[in-house]
Amino acid sequence: MAYEVRIRKKVARGLNKLPKSVQQLLFLLVADLQADGPIQREWPNFSSLGPDHFHCHLTYRYVACWTCKKGKIVIEVYYVGSREKAPY
Repeated sequence: MAYEVRIRKKVARGLNKLPKSVQQLLFLLVADLQADGPIQREWPNFSSLGPDHFHCHLTYRYVACWTCKKGKIVIEVYYVGSREKAPY
């Protein structure tokens, strides 16, 4: 089953401020989310942030956070950035 991954406008606007290597890792994560869904145990420091909310580290400094309602095929990436400013 393929999932639809949406990236919030705020995240999309900030992508060009991220290092190229982090951007590439985000695109790899999005591909994994599309193929396998919101549970990404093979990504570093993957964990659940509560019901329907997840995160993982792209690098030591940068994280990505996403949400997926149970039973839905739409995943929304709502934060990509510094782990110090992450909304968790």
